[in-house]
Amino acid sequence: MKSLTRSTRRETLKLGLGGVLAAALALDARAQDADPAATPEEAAPTTPEDPLPPGARVDLDNFSFDALSAAMRERAAQPYVPLQDELPEPIAELDYDGYRRILFRRERTVWANEPGQFQLQAFYPGFLYRATTRIHVGDGQRFQLLAFSGEDFEFLAPLDADLFRNTPLDGVAGFRLTTPIDRPDLFDEVVSFLGASYFRALGRDNRYGLSARGIALNTATTVEEEFPRFSAFYLVRPGPSDERITIFAELDSPSVTGAYAFTVIPGQHTIIEVTKRLYFRNPVERLGVAPLTSMYFYGENNRRRPEDFRPEVHDSDGLMIVRASGERVWRPLKNPTELALSYFGEASPRLFGLLQRDREFASYQDVEARYDVRPSLTIEPLGDWGRGVVQLVEIPTNSEANDNIVAFWVPEERPAAGSAYEFRYRMRWGILDEDAGGLAMVTGTYAGVGGNAADTSDNPGLWRFEINFDGGTAASLPMDARIEPLIDVGDNARLQHAGMRRMPHGGWRLSLELEKLDSAPVELRAKLTYAGRTLSETWLYQWTGAV
Repeated sequence: MKSLTRSTRRETLKLGLGGVLAAALALDARAQDADPAATPEEAAPTTPEDPLPPGARVDLDNFSFDALSAAMRERAAQPYVPLQDELPEPIAELDYDGYRRILFRRERTVWANEPGQFQLQAFYPGFLYRATTRIHVGDGQRFQLLAFSGEDFEFLAPLDADLFRNTPLDGVAGFRLTTPIDRPDLFDEVVSFLGASYFRALGRDNRYGLSARGIALNTATTVEEEFPRFSAFYLVRPGPSDERITIFAELDSPSVTGAYAFTVIPGQHTIIEVTKRLYFRNPVERLGVAPLTSMYFYGENNRRRPEDFRPEVHDSDGLMIVRASGERVWRPLKNPTELALSYFGEASPRLFGLLQRDREFASYQDVEARYDVRPSLTIEPLGDWGRGVVQLVEIPTNSEANDNIVAFWVPEERPAAGSAYEFRYRMRWGILDEDAGGLAMVTGTYAGVGGNAADTSDNPGLWRFEINFDGGTAASLPMDARIEPLIDVGDNARLQHAGMRRMPHGGWRLSLELEKLDSAPVELRAKLTYAGRTLSETWLYQWTGAV
């Protein structure tokens, strides 16, 4: 974290599912090859309707990231000007079914008739996306507004196509970029920005799953959560041979403004390098940096589920942290019975992220959702972020349609009015090959009632955890190797039994039987050692009672 200057619940944590749900609506199918044809025209710059002072406006004829940052700093010094959310009829009346019948015309795809590796399509406003944004294209120093109209979209029956086509658009809900990522002859969707500051990306052979946000404000606090939004984008037109694309964005909300620079590099693992500069109008209770949003409905450690043929349903199955010391931490996710918060104190961590480690189709048995190919996402801080915590928020849900998992970095210093910060990080999306440095990784966490089949006593406080460790140097140890687990169960639980066994395929199984002593959450911790040397990453778990 770099300080630039010093001037000095939402309803059960409703996670702004707009960014996730609408992407599922509007992005049902990946983009196909675009037909060369007319595309939206670059319009002459327009004067913003917002009563901003000149210094708070972005100069489209003299653009740079520093100039954008200066404009956002100036804007933060002014009272917040609410962005216009009023949509004309019939756009304002669109519901779920109506919105999903509006598609961007493939023949209107931006850059479709130009040589290059990237193409752009816009999202129509409406339904969950009542706030619009403006998209500009330029060479990095001069930009022009892309003017979209109803002619750029297809309106399927029973919508009145003529009515929508003739309704003017002041902006669009967001955009997506396509590139040949899975096949050289097919333009696949690689990244989309849609809803507030939500965005998400794909690696090769992925299907959309978890999302990211530009920033999180007051998540999981007693203060109402605030959802800043990207109010404008500036895309640097890629050259014919460019394999990456640069996107600038301005962010605004009652408490903060921001200047963002994204460099998107598609590939087996799609990389997005982020620089963001934040300028605070007001103090905030909690700043969430590099926030990730995902879904965990049920899985191997959490059998509270409806009657469903699928063994597991989740976009991510664990939080992974690599600490500054090099220690690797794995925290399996769960769908709790009540709001659960976990805090992991760190000093400039090397890496953290939400991963989908279980890649076996048999674990999900879902040929439509394909949870086995949902992307993992890691955050690699660049520079010294100082002290803070990685916070994990787990929210009860009774549906896989709800994103109920959030993870982000919280700096130790709470932002004050007039303060400014810069954060840089690298995001990696895809089916990631983890390098554990020779350590065994946690590949499964199973939980259920304790005791044995012959035990008829009813002790709801007695639970059993089975943790699988695979890979690393532990895999080559002899069958009779004396592996010593290091176990910490806290003060409000009693360890009744612990044991190690070799699994048939070569991994190791740690068995724990625990008795809960009170109603407070129990923080569990375990790792494997051999001859005084650490063999595995550290398994962490928050046991809140019935799992």
